[in-house]
Amino acid sequence: MSVAELYTKYTRVWIPDPEDVWKSAEIIKDYKEGDKTLQLKLEDETIQEYPIDPKANKLPFLRNPDILVGENDLTALSYLHEPAVLHNLKIRFLESNHIYTYCGIVLVAINPYEQLPIYGQDVIYAYSGQNMGDMDPHIFAVAEEAYKQMARDEKNQSIIVSGESGAGKTVSAKYAMRFFASVGGSSSETNIEEKVLASSPIMEAIGNAKTTRNDNSSRFGKYIQIGFDKRYRIIGANMRTYLLEKSRVVFQAEDERNYHIFYQLCASAGLPEFKDLSLTCAEDFFYTSLGGDTSIEGVDDAEDFERTRNAFTLLGVKDSHQMTIFKILAAILHLGNVGLQAERDGESCSLSKQDEHLHNFCRLLGVEHTQMEHWLCHRKLVTTSETYIKNMSVQQVVNARNALAKHIYAQLFNWIVQHINKALYTTVKQHSFIGVLDIYGFETFEVNSFEQFCINYANEKLQQQFNSHVFKLEQEEYMKEQIPWTLIDFYDNQPCIDLIEAKLGILDLLDEECKVPKGTDQNWAQKLYDRHGSSQHFQKPRMSNISFIVVHFADKVEYQCDGFLEKNRDTVYEEQINILKASKYPMVADLFHDEKDPVPAAPAGKGASSKINIRSARPTMKAANKEHKKTVGHQFRNSLHLLMETLNATTPHYVRCIKPNDEKLPFSFDPKRAVQQLRACGVLETIRISAAGYPSRWTYHDFMNRYRVLMKKRDVSKKEDKKVACKTLLESLIKDPDKFQFGRTKIFFRAGQVAYLEKLRADKFRAATIMIQKTVRGWFQRMIYRRMRESAIRIQRHARGFLARRLAARLRQTKAAIVFQKQYRMVEVRRAYLAILKAVITIQAFTRGMFVRRSYQKMLMEHKATVIQKHARAWLARKRFARFRSAAVVVQCYFRRMKAKRELKTLKIEARSAEHLKRLNIGMENKVVQLQRKVDEQNKEYKLLNEQLSTVTSTYSVEISKLQKELQRYQQKNEDENQITNLQEEIDTLRLALEKAHGERKIVEDTYTKEKDVLQKRISDLEEENVLLKQEKENLNNKILCQTEDEISQNAVEENLLMKKELNEERTRYQNLVKEYSSLEQRYDNLRDEMTIIKQTSGHRRNPSNQSSLESDSNYPSISTSEIGDTEDAIQQVEEVGVEKAAMDMTLFLKLQKRVRELEQERKKLQSQLEKKDSESKKSQVIETKNEMDLDRDTDLAYNSLKRQELESENKKLKNDLNELRKAVVDRVAQNNNCSHDIYDSYSLLLNQLKSANEELEVRKEEVLILRTQIIKAAQQKDAGRNMESNNIQTVWPNSDKHVDPEDAIEAYHGVCQTNRKTEDWGYLNEDGELGLAYQGLKQVARLLEAQLQEQKRNHEEELEKLEEEMQALRGEMEKQQEAFYQTLQLSPEAQVEFGIQQEITRLTNENLDLKELLEKLEKNERKLKKQLRIYMKKVQDYETDQAVIQTEKQQHELSRQVTVQRKEKDFQGMLEYFKEDEQFIIKNLITDLKPQTVSATVPCLPAYILYMCIRHADYINDDHKVHSLLTSTINGIKKVLKKHNDDFEMTSFWLANTCRLLHCLKQYSGDAGFMTQNTAKQNEHCLINFDLTEYRQVLSDLSIQIYQQLIKIAEGVLQPMIVTAVLENESIQSLSGIKPMGYRKRSSSMENTDNSYTLEAIIHQLNTFHSTMYDQGLDPEIIQQVVKQLFYMINAVALNNLLLRKDVCSWSTGMQLRFNISQLEEWLRGKNLHQSGAAKTLEPLIQAAQLLQLKKKTSEDAEAICSLCTSLTMQQIVKILNLYTPVNEFEERVTVAFIRNVQALLQERNDPPQLLLDFKFMFPVLFPFSPSSLTMDSIHIPASLGLDFLMKV
Repeated sequence: MSVAELYTKYTRVWIPDPEDVWKSAEIIKDYKEGDKTLQLKLEDETIQEYPIDPKANKLPFLRNPDILVGENDLTALSYLHEPAVLHNLKIRFLESNHIYTYCGIVLVAINPYEQLPIYGQDVIYAYSGQNMGDMDPHIFAVAEEAYKQMARDEKNQSIIVSGESGAGKTVSAKYAMRFFASVGGSSSETNIEEKVLASSPIMEAIGNAKTTRNDNSSRFGKYIQIGFDKRYRIIGANMRTYLLEKSRVVFQAEDERNYHIFYQLCASAGLPEFKDLSLTCAEDFFYTSLGGDTSIEGVDDAEDFERTRNAFTLLGVKDSHQMTIFKILAAILHLGNVGLQAERDGESCSLSKQDEHLHNFCRLLGVEHTQMEHWLCHRKLVTTSETYIKNMSVQQVVNARNALAKHIYAQLFNWIVQHINKALYTTVKQHSFIGVLDIYGFETFEVNSFEQFCINYANEKLQQQFNSHVFKLEQEEYMKEQIPWTLIDFYDNQPCIDLIEAKLGILDLLDEECKVPKGTDQNWAQKLYDRHGSSQHFQKPRMSNISFIVVHFADKVEYQCDGFLEKNRDTVYEEQINILKASKYPMVADLFHDEKDPVPAAPAGKGASSKINIRSARPTMKAANKEHKKTVGHQFRNSLHLLMETLNATTPHYVRCIKPNDEKLPFSFDPKRAVQQLRACGVLETIRISAAGYPSRWTYHDFMNRYRVLMKKRDVSKKEDKKVACKTLLESLIKDPDKFQFGRTKIFFRAGQVAYLEKLRADKFRAATIMIQKTVRGWFQRMIYRRMRESAIRIQRHARGFLARRLAARLRQTKAAIVFQKQYRMVEVRRAYLAILKAVITIQAFTRGMFVRRSYQKMLMEHKATVIQKHARAWLARKRFARFRSAAVVVQCYFRRMKAKRELKTLKIEARSAEHLKRLNIGMENKVVQLQRKVDEQNKEYKLLNEQLSTVTSTYSVEISKLQKELQRYQQKNEDENQITNLQEEIDTLRLALEKAHGERKIVEDTYTKEKDVLQKRISDLEEENVLLKQEKENLNNKILCQTEDEISQNAVEENLLMKKELNEERTRYQNLVKEYSSLEQRYDNLRDEMTIIKQTSGHRRNPSNQSSLESDSNYPSISTSEIGDTEDAIQQVEEVGVEKAAMDMTLFLKLQKRVRELEQERKKLQSQLEKKDSESKKSQVIETKNEMDLDRDTDLAYNSLKRQELESENKKLKNDLNELRKAVVDRVAQNNNCSHDIYDSYSLLLNQLKSANEELEVRKEEVLILRTQIIKAAQQKDAGRNMESNNIQTVWPNSDKHVDPEDAIEAYHGVCQTNRKTEDWGYLNEDGELGLAYQGLKQVARLLEAQLQEQKRNHEEELEKLEEEMQALRGEMEKQQEAFYQTLQLSPEAQVEFGIQQEITRLTNENLDLKELLEKLEKNERKLKKQLRIYMKKVQDYETDQAVIQTEKQQHELSRQVTVQRKEKDFQGMLEYFKEDEQFIIKNLITDLKPQTVSATVPCLPAYILYMCIRHADYINDDHKVHSLLTSTINGIKKVLKKHNDDFEMTSFWLANTCRLLHCLKQYSGDAGFMTQNTAKQNEHCLINFDLTEYRQVLSDLSIQIYQQLIKIAEGVLQPMIVTAVLENESIQSLSGIKPMGYRKRSSSMENTDNSYTLEAIIHQLNTFHSTMYDQGLDPEIIQQVVKQLFYMINAVALNNLLLRKDVCSWSTGMQLRFNISQLEEWLRGKNLHQSGAAKTLEPLIQAAQLLQLKKKTSEDAEAICSLCTSLTMQQIVKILNLYTPVNEFEERVTVAFIRNVQALLQERNDPPQLLLDFKFMFPVLFPFSPSSLTMDSIHIPASLGLDFLMKV
């Protein structure tokens, strides 16, 4: 392939440009060898001649085809050169907004200066587990590659992040660490990352400064090692620092600043705690004012200082240490302001003793002022024999002062780094690590000094390591593909490195010059010229003798020699250090004592120590007598060698950060700055190395699909190997065999060959297109000609026929015209004559009539004038009268209008709110009804009170008579007059009380009559008002009804939707809590297993007898009886109870149960409120009746609660009495063993006595309960009366105001009853005033009886209402029967008979059902009584068995056993009896060891039915402990099985079905009417009787949620690896090739060689397997639908996320394939009848993404169509797909930037979430709808294979 073939017409090339570096042009004339110019046309249509040097014959670079523009990997470009790289980066950055691009093994990251939504947790999950070439370039892909290689190869990794200041190195390193923290699964989540990030403000304050290029430039390098354990979880971190720019402390260039911490400290000098620092503004200090401006625009140093202090606190630096740090920094500033005075001789100098800055320096550091003053101006010279003290000149003192300041700052910097490492330190053994190197890039300034020299030296070393690594990877690739390779000639910078670090190199000569006593920078420069003048990497400037040039790999850099020696020496005199060591502040002294104890460096390989060394990267230096021996250059060289050793021992990964512009503008690209950085960071060198070999690599399959069009038909049709076909094609197309190589799996091409093949392919397509166009156009023209010829002939035929017909018609028309003219002329003449005749006659008639009418009109006018005069005179009179009357009416109207306005104003104010008037009307009507009812009730009460008063009077008279009789008896026995007088006084008092009661009665009657009159008057007034209000209400109601009905319906719908939404959200939160609980429980189990393993290995091994198991009989309330408040209490309780019992803690379950119950109650309350609101608007009276019923129900509940409490207390007393009686009987038996019959009689006698006492106690208890209930009801009625009659004056009895305690009333009642029963004498009766107490009790009883009468009255009214309802029902039935009778009369006799039979059958059926219900109730009561009888008999039999010693008792025992045998012979009632010791075998055979295949041929969910039958028997015998133990063991057994088979879908589905079925059984047979609606009569017999297992139902529901989540997790784990290849990559539709762009290759070295490609049929097959498994195991259909919906959502999320992160699949053909695949999934849903599950709706975003790939993307109408169609996609997702869209071939156009901006503008109105990717881990809340079973328990057969023979049927 010659040059002339490439540089032809229409070929595009790159030419240099001073502004854009490179610009594109098109060749307009073919190039021929020997031409001196090349004819070009620029993009702006200007013509340019490009000169070509005939000697060098250097032609411009060729441009890549458009289809390759925007590639993810720069090495995939066909032409690899600088303009192609720059253009590709620019297109990706500006048009697609892609900031990451691969360049071989390098990730190029361009700083966007804008926050992008591509670093969220969902993006981390998307890149986790993916190969490096599968997704779009990203920092997460590099981090995942490093993490994967560390886990696979067990080798340490390094990520080297480099770039200019401000290019985004620190941000990239932060995101890499965030990825490791998320994927590594640190025990404290992102704790290490947070600590490292917390150190950022500190490191920026003490290590960053403003430079001419960056306001926050890092002036040091750092290497962060993130440690991992054997499970590859983060355990700790360590930070090393490199080459702190100490010279910046004492010198800054123009427009630069010192380190930020100094300015922050000066900005906060006004704080009270910093007064002792004696600081002022930064302009006042020498060390901070050298650069000029001390502020940075947009930066607040005071706020930054506050962040720095907070960061110190977070990292555990004490306040005292912080204050010492600030004192040291302030002392450095004061040291720079120390004034020097030169002496006359010029060889010495002195300091002022009143120098305030020196005093502050000594005070802040705690050193002696005199010593520091002396040794700043003097130095000590030590010889072998003597020691001299020598004066120093001013310049020497300045240098020593600056060196001291730099040394203090460097030591402080190292101390802070050590404390940061302490915060990140861990004691756990480190297995491996990943290092993140954030280091400075290549630097070149106008003035370059020692710091730039060291930085560029470090970059030379890193570039050498990078070049060797790239070359090594290329070599491995060639060897793996088994192709011949030769040594690639790449740039080796070893000579430049040798120039710097070799023997007698630049650093050696610098160190040697530093050792010379009077060495200078000029002498050192001269030595460099002499030694290295002939080196190709060393040059001498023409115009300078104190600078030198080093030719680095990136560029030439000129270094100024001034200051090199001083910076390299970094001289700090020992005397000054000794003064600082003697500081009174311990921290200051420790800074300089650390030099004597250096920390040895640990090796960086696998054999490293388990601890991470906490040290700075700089090797520590030992002090000599005069000064430190090791120079700065030597130290930096050693630390750099240590870094390189670490990097060489790890697998490196490279990230090169590019700064697109210096103005920090978002998405702005400066080509000059970009090219400069690309040259410096080694990207172009990578391109050059790749271009030197075979950069383009294609697999045989992809090459065949792409270039099959270049083959001939006979070659394609041959059934031969693809490799042979490709070889034949390439040998025919490319003649030079060196341009390509055939590997084992790939074809390797030289640079430009793919572009040549693309050109041939395009030419072939262009020729085929021309051929197709030529043929189509010829055919089209021929078709047009044939149509035109046929049309012409047809037109001529029709035209000639038309002319002939027209001629014949004309002849006929001429003849007809003559006839018409003759007839027409005759008719016209006759018509004229008749018209004249008629006109004459008419004129005569009108003339005669006119004269007659004139005479008549004259007579008529005279008569009318007379009439008008008469009426006019009358009208004038009436008008005068009307005027006066209208004036009076006007006056009246004005007056009435004034009154009407006033009245209207008042009415408007009152009727302001129609709703208020409506409520007022309703209240008035209700009040009238209530008042009328109250009048009736008071009439009835009045009658009742009269009757009660009469009864009380009669009882009182009876009691008086009784007392009189007793008094007479007492007088006969004891004639004591004093007692008689006392009794008479008592009788008098009673009579007075009776009279008082009569007076009260009269008062009540009077008040009643008064109130009745008032109420009647009030009623009449209200009725009048009601009539008026009704009229207004009707008018308002008519207006409001239309609005209120709509509003109520809308509000109801909205409230329902809100309640559903809140319920779903609450359900989701609850299920998330359940999921967290299960994960915590799993984590706890793992920790417990580890603890047991540790205990077994370290100490003795426990025997099986004392090992704990999950089947332990521990109870839930062991820990969960009280809510645990915090973690420490929980840990303490776990320690007290034990690890095994703590595992059974159900505290969280019970809390969740409580929360769910509260939510259900709230939901029910809301629904009831809504129903009440609707019912109130329609029927207000129904609400009143309901309220009365609720009041009665509350009274019944109060009565029942009191009764239950009394029964419990009485039951305890009876048990105690029974135990005492039994004990007494046992004692008597022990005394009299021979008198067994007597004992039995006495025992029966005692039982009878106990029974009678119990009956009497029951009677008394009932009376007490009645009294308590009546007291409570009286109190309620009293409160209600107070609320209703608060405005009326009440007249009550005197005693009614007193508060009476119900307990006192009950005691009084008991006292009266006892008084009636006792027969003691009067002296005993009247002690302590018991008679008065009895009277008070009678009064309370009277009141209670009155309340009881009211209760009976209410019951009577309720009975009347029920009877009325029954009457109405009977009437309705009678009417129905009458209608039926009328209908039957109209029927035929046969139909009447048939209808009558049907009616009779219906009636008999209803009666039969009623009788059956009654029979069931009776049978239920009978079973309950029999059960109680059996229980009591069993207890008595147990007692008799224990005490039996006589033969009669043995016979009774045998009889009881015979009864038991007869009971077992009954029919099977659906219960299984087992012994307590057999429980573990039930769990083992039915749960632990059971396999789903064992019960596959039986009833689905058989284990659940068997467990329920066992539970039912335990409930039948009323054994709560047995029920609790069995359910607990069942739950723990299921959890144990699921933990063991945590990846088995079949087992998980099996136990999900059984757990749900057991839950449904507990609901179906719970006895709750809501769950028994579908039960049969036989199933109702199998309900639980004694226990309410609601809490266990909730626990089973939570367990079902956990099993469901595990099922989804297993299914997702199986499906997730199949989704991408099956849905996106697999070609379901054949002949759609070319979906992968050219040059695409898998880059990841972590890829396996196995073929993991799946087809859509594999996914559908797997879905069929899941569905059949769940269906066969009896899982509810509703749950199956939810599982399928969740799996389809996961398929949608994974596929869409992958689509959004892959450029190669965003094409039209992929959209076609994707739509076809989705249709196949939808067809599967319809085939399984799952289309109603909502699974298809979850695929909507993926469907719209496929449609978006297929739509047109050109005009504004297309943009509107996209916005209207893609409603399920967010704006970010739509724009991302449009940016990623890749044309398959050159005939398809790219999506323009203007079109994307148009779509963005149309989508701005959407409020879409900012996230880009879908959360594929999101899980819909699961619902378990109640699904009753149609099976009865007695019909279930237990197979013998289960090994449950020990279960006995009952």
